[in-house]
Amino acid sequence: MSQTQFTPPALHREGVSPAWRAITFYGIAAAGIALFVIPTFIIRPFRQQTPRALWLALALRQRAPLLTLIAAAICILLTLAMWKLAGGWRKAAIGVTLLLVVASAVMARLNYFEWMFHPIAGAQFQAHSSSKLDAKEMVMAVSLSGEARAYPISQMAYHHVLNDTVAGVPIMVTY
Repeated sequence: MSQTQFTPPALHREGVSPAWRAITFYGIAAAGIALFVIPTFIIRPFRQQTPRALWLALALRQRAPLLTLIAAAICILLTLAMWKLAGGWRKAAIGVTLLLVVASAVMARLNYFEWMFHPIAGAQFQAHSSSKLDAKEMVMAVSLSGEARAYPISQMAYHHVLNDTVAGVPIMVTY
């Protein structure tokens, strides 16, 4: 009686169908891209964020560097397995998708929120009498030792952060 060793079909190259490789590739690619795109979409200028959406965005943002790297590595391996079998337009689709996954892995390591919400470098103030703000414009105000400042919400909603000095005290205004 001869003994043969059984190897499950999924573990060797010929056992996995090209369709399953493609489904796995595009599924993992979508997950890797989503780890970058979802936080970027949720936390963007001029849009209200709910606490739950903000929690999701920050949770994904925290895990994205590692998970996008794993997704990119798996997609590279799957690309190597699928490339020979793919035809013209399929190779283009695989290439573009792989490029997006790798770009997402790179972007997940950068602080792109700082690009979207860069602080105001040098705040300029005007007297209330010369201000062109509408009477209904909402402002955040601070008053220290008789010196006062008002920060228009419309400006703060975009920049989110402003460093200022009021009555000799450095402050950071955020919205």
